[in-house]
Amino acid sequence: MQNLWPFIVIILAAYGVFVLILYFSQSRLLYYPDLPSRRLTATPDRIGLAYQSLEIPTEDGVTLHGWFLPVANPRGTLLFCHGNAGNISHRLDSLRIFHDLGLAVLIFDYRGFGQSEGSTTEQGSYQDAQAMWNYLTEQRSILPGNILLFGRSLGAAVAAHLASRHRPGGLILESAFTSVPDMAAELYPLIPARWLSRFRYDTRAYVRSYSGPVLVIHSRNDEIIPFHHGQQLYAAANQPKHFLEIRGDHNGGFLSSGAHYRQGLERFIEQYQTTEGH
Repeated sequence: MQNLWPFIVIILAAYGVFVLILYFSQSRLLYYPDLPSRRLTATPDRIGLAYQSLEIPTEDGVTLHGWFLPVANPRGTLLFCHGNAGNISHRLDSLRIFHDLGLAVLIFDYRGFGQSEGSTTEQGSYQDAQAMWNYLTEQRSILPGNILLFGRSLGAAVAAHLASRHRPGGLILESAFTSVPDMAAELYPLIPARWLSRFRYDTRAYVRSYSGPVLVIHSRNDEIIPFHHGQQLYAAANQPKHFLEIRGDHNGGFLSSGAHYRQGLERFIEQYQTTEGH
């Protein structure tokens, strides 16, 4: 046994180093603004959509970049919170879908993403979404009940956080996780990842605090965020709530599901959105 102690010490030391690396590199593990790059690769006019390029300040003085895509006689306005990689120029497929559904769209890049200033933080991403809400309700005078909040992946936590503090007309969570600690515990079962997590993004808690209509969208084939996260978010949501099961992988499920995806969105919008107030 005495001869094993050097090996045990080495293993424990390596384990400790691994834990420390994970702890201090969490931001780089969570945010991928440079994937594939921070450069905008296209604009909505590539797919024939009119848009306005915006620079919107946050309460703490960071200037964010976004696009507002108008539509004639909108059924509502959708505030789009994207995932943890890339920038708004990589979401043209989604912008086309929402435009065809009759929704005006405001999509933006978090601080540290795309052409937005600053460095990304959890609280910063919440402030960024709040700045977009302020822009819609104050600068464009859009009634809160005519705003739909949409979040995909990490953006679902941002959208849910915003919904828990206001009264939007509806909340759509696509391919969402319940919280970062929950995901960390599943990804790293051999370390106390839940307790080491410096990020929360507690989507489940925010959904519980929101009392308006909720649509949860998830695929059983999601290889990044397991299907049961969507099921647990649906269970946590208050009525009225709906679940739309799609097919395909994490990043492309909404495209793979085609008409089924669009019809699910259409039913939700038809039930809870009107043109009143625009």
